[in-house]
Parts: sequence; C-alpha cells; structure tokens
Amino acid sequence: MTYWKRNLWILWVGAFFTSASYSMVIPFLPLFLLQIGVQEHTEVWSGILFSAAFFAGAIASPYWGRLSDRYGRKPMIIRAGIALFVIYTLTAFVTNPYELLLLRIMQGLLSGYIPGAIALIGTNTPNDKVGYALAMISTATASGGVVGPLLGGGIAEIAGNRFAFASAGILVFLSTMLVIFWVKEKNFTPNKSKGSVLMDIKEAAANRTFMIVMFMTVITSCSLMTIEPVLPLYIVKLGGAAENASFIAGVVFSLPGIASVIFGPFWGKFADKVGFRKVLIIGLLGGAIGTFAQMIFGHIWGFSIVRFMFGIFFCAVFPAINGLVVRSTREDFRGRAFGLNQTANQIGGMIGPMIGGFIGGIFPIQTVFFVTGILLIAAMGMAYLAKQKPLKKVSTV
Repeated sequence: MTYWKRNLWILWVGAFFTSASYSMVIPFLPLFLLQIGVQEHTEVWSGILFSAAFFAGAIASPYWGRLSDRYGRKPMIIRAGIALFVIYTLTAFVTNPYELLLLRIMQGLLSGYIPGAIALIGTNTPNDKVGYALAMISTATASGGVVGPLLGGGIAEIAGNRFAFASAGILVFLSTMLVIFWVKEKNFTPNKSKGSVLMDIKEAAANRTFMIVMFMTVITSCSLMTIEPVLPLYIVKLGGAAENASFIAGVVFSLPGIASVIFGPFWGKFADKVGFRKVLIIGLLGGAIGTFAQMIFGHIWGFSIVRFMFGIFFCAVFPAINGLVVRSTREDFRGRAFGLNQTANQIGGMIGPMIGGFIGGIFPIQTVFFVTGILLIAAMGMAYLAKQKPLKKVSTV
C-alpha cells in the first residue's frame, strides 16, 4: 500500500473517531447543564456554550494554519488531538457552567484535527486522486456524526453524561495515537518567510478564486446551520409527538449524514474526472432544490425522504469546496488557506443558528427553508465565478 493510501485510511479512522467524539458531547450539553444545577436561563447558557467555541475557533484558525505551513500539518493534528483529549476529559469533572464555558472556549482555540487532516490529505495525495480522498474524509466525518449521538446517548444512559464525555476524550486520544505512529507527511516544504496573519489575509484577498471559495464557505455553512434551531419544532408540527421530538429530530438530522456515507465517494471520483467546480455547482443546485422541497411535505415520512435526497447532493459540497482550496492556492500557503477557510466555516456556523432562530420566531417555519434555499442558490452563483487560474506550484506526489 502506498503511503498516501495509508495516510488516507488512517486519517479516515481518525476523522471518524474525532467526529464521533464531538457529536457524543455536543448534543448533550443542554442536558448536562441541568445536571450541574443550571435551572434558570438554561437556553441562554446553551446558546452561549455553542457559540463560544465557534467564535474562539474563528479567531484561532488562521494562527494554526500559519504554524502548519511552518512546522507541518501532522504536528498540528497531534496538537489538536491532545488538546481535545484533555478538554473532553476535563469536561467530565466540571461542577458549574463557568467551567464548562471556559473549556468550550479552549476547545475553539485549540481544536483543528479534521481541518489539519484535510490539509495533509490535500497536499500529500496525487492530483488525480484528491477529489476521492477529500470525499472520503468528508464521509468519515459524516459517519462519525451519525454514530456519535447514538454512542454518546447509550453511554450516558448506562453510565451518565460524565462518563460519556470521558469516553469522547478516549476516542480522540486513540485518533491521535494513530496519527503519531502511522501517518507520514512526505510532501512538505516549510514556509520560512516571516509574516503575520494580517499579511496572510492580504495575500488571500489578492487571490480572487480563493476569496470566492471562502465566501461560499460562509454562505454554505450558514445555510446548513439555519435549520437547527427550528427542526424539532417543525417535526412536532408535522405530526411527531412532542415527547419523541428529540429522538425523531435526531433520526431526521442523521439522514443527510447517512446519504453522505453512501454517495460521498461517488462525488469524489466524479470530481476527479470533471473538476471540483462542476461538482460544487451540481451539489449546491441539488441541495437548494431539496431544501425548497422540504417546504412542501406535510407528513414526517415524506419530509424524511426529501431530507435524505437533499443529503445525496449536499454531501458533494464541502469536499468540492476543500478541493477548490487545494486547487486555488500554492502548496506552501495551503495550511494558512485551510486555516482561513476554517474561520469562514466557523463564522457561518455562528451566523446560521441566529438567522434560523430569528426568522423562525417571527415567520412560519417554512420561511427558514425558503431562506436556506436562497442562500444555496447564491452560493451556486458564486461557484460560477470561481474559475481557477494556473498556479506556479502544483503538488506532484
């Protein structure tokens, strides 16, 4: 087995474990607040905890991207993995919401396992296999996102939330050990030039294609998160019993992830043949149509089928965006590029729930789907503008 294939499969497992550990912890934070005695303003505390990590991550990502270009992507993956292991383990011992908030901020500041894995794969994979490799990492993330809540919920039911958090830390630790002992980063040229994050932003601003890709990341990430605050309410409206809304919402949430596991590798191979830009346009168009279609159905079964079909197309989007990051940036700038793009992703993740909650609180819930579809159409329009120019440095692994 060639080293890039070994890297891919090890990082696939690592991304799966890391994504599973994240989704083992995050969905249960509101319930954990009640457990540690937060009986008032629980919703406010929950919102602050969710937003804090996104905000901290948006600030820190460019700095870690700069360091990855200087010292390598593998050290940054290991750093993030160790940090997450410590943070998740400490979460099992918190006694008040302030300690939990501090750990969430530290998580945002120090994490970056999966972005680091994407950057390493994008730089250490043959050019004609990059699409497939990035799609596989995306599939691992989606798979972990599906399995994590089930695993975390099961452990929490048997042993309690604290043990579930500690178990998440163990999963990240195993992911980090895999990288330490078996991942090799051969294709890496250190960037020794002195500079700053501000200079990186200026260089990125001069790259028209990359700036378009970052704007698409903000819009796409925002559109993905707009539905989260209102989906359980919409499921109740469609006929699901209120007492089962959380379970049914979890199943409906997982459907696009299941579609990604099945169809993600296909889109990756297709992108290697026709290009990331074309696949991105198809994915955004299919995602927009699927989002609009979710407004039509008045029954939970029809809505679930459409959610799955939405996932078939939308799973092509983020691997294609990551592929465009690889294609539109120099190899020695790629760590910083993924750091900046991760900041764009975090900004979209912060804005999306606020937009969805605001619109859903004033207008009918279907309006959220309409706005989300419009956002995806806007992103598709931007994808038409993202024409790649030849780069001086191209990976020849």
